Amino acid sequence: MVSRVLLIGSGGREDAIARAIKRSGAKLFSVIGHENPSIKRLSEKYLIGDEKDYKSIEDFALSSSVDIVFVGPDPVLETPLVNNLLKRGIAVASPTMEAAQIETSKMFMRDLLTRHSIPGNINYKKCFSEQEVKDFFDKNKKDVAVKPIGLTGGKGVKVMGEQLKSQGEAINYAIEVLQRDGVVLIEDRMIGEEFSLQAFTDGKNTSFMPIVQDYKRAFEGDTGPNTGGMGSISDVNFSLPFLSKKAPEDARHIINDVVRAMYDENIPFKGVMYGQFMDTPDGVKVIEINARFADPEGINVLSLLKSDFVETLYQIYSGELNGERLFEDRATVLKYIVPPGYGQAPLPGDLHIDPEIEKLDTELYYAAVSGTLYDVKMSSSRSLAILGKADNIPEASEMVDSALKYVHGSYYVRRDIGKKEFLEKKIMAASRAKS
Repeated sequence: MVSRVLLIGSGGREDAIARAIKRSGAKLFSVIGHENPSIKRLSEKYLIGDEKDYKSIEDFALSSSVDIVFVGPDPVLETPLVNNLLKRGIAVASPTMEAAQIETSKMFMRDLLTRHSIPGNINYKKCFSEQEVKDFFDKNKKDVAVKPIGLTGGKGVKVMGEQLKSQGEAINYAIEVLQRDGVVLIEDRMIGEEFSLQAFTDGKNTSFMPIVQDYKRAFEGDTGPNTGGMGSISDVNFSLPFLSKKAPEDARHIINDVVRAMYDENIPFKGVMYGQFMDTPDGVKVIEINARFADPEGINVLSLLKSDFVETLYQIYSGELNGERLFEDRATVLKYIVPPGYGQAPLPGDLHIDPEIEKLDTELYYAAVSGTLYDVKMSSSRSLAILGKADNIPEASEMVDSALKYVHGSYYVRRDIGKKEFLEKKIMAASRAKS
């Protein structure tokens, strides 16, 4: 019998997930927040609405007689959707609301690492009053990161020396977050190369994916405001050329430790766990642990996945995940096309995509757009992702740049992602940091 899989989400990441579901031979049913033309085309049936309206989604899942459900975006995991579907006897390969706290509460994540003495934790302080904030900064003279404890879409964290130019700015921002949320998290600032490691897990067993690096800053040279992610790279050896040799292994150990800790605390995590790490002179540090595929990094790994994705979802749900998944050993580069001004004051317009792009070896993913496959209306968020696969990162980057001429309209893209010169600077900086 052909599986009927329900996917929730309508971004570029979900477009990649939808394609993996279809490659597995399943029938796709979707809940989408906007009329993503690619996901609509792939779906047998779709519901357009608020992706956090869990009651409507439950009804849609039941009326569509779906066999298994997978959640794409993090805000959905903060709702009771997964718990309610499981209570109704519907299989789900995403974490419960309690397990998703590993992402939805940065405080929960830090405290879990502390309780179980998991390596990679960072010195942190939870402040519940303005006096606690002021007392912390009176005693601490190091640069710090100021973080809301909840979901921020990659845009709420501010770091001294980057978005925060002085201790005074850091204090003011910490108080702003505190007044809004009732608590603020302050962590030591880490210096090094960030990387993402994603893993399938059934609550006990894990299967790891290739390492990816995401580029959040809006402008070339890693400058400008933070965004949801302007692009991402992966390499042929499942690591990256500027990471230390031990970094991938240390990150895998940390994710395994987190999975075990959650199981031991009777909140088993089933789904995709995504660790955001930093390779520092003092070893690998945990920046965040997330409860779903990264965006855009999830698109990179899904484009390389050779194993049956839907079979993996069933193994996650049943607690019978076995062996490592198979991935192509190729380099990938992804670049997001965004409206001009994205990250500050976006000016969305219309884009026309030349159908000739389909003859190229690149892959085009649809994110926060509506319209048709060839004529899309942009929103204020990321619009299209172009991904190239090659024997090395610079070649994949050039493939993406060559494909951009088939997209017509006013848009912005970070062309430096994956470029040879940009990589060489990173490799040299990592070498200096180690010496």
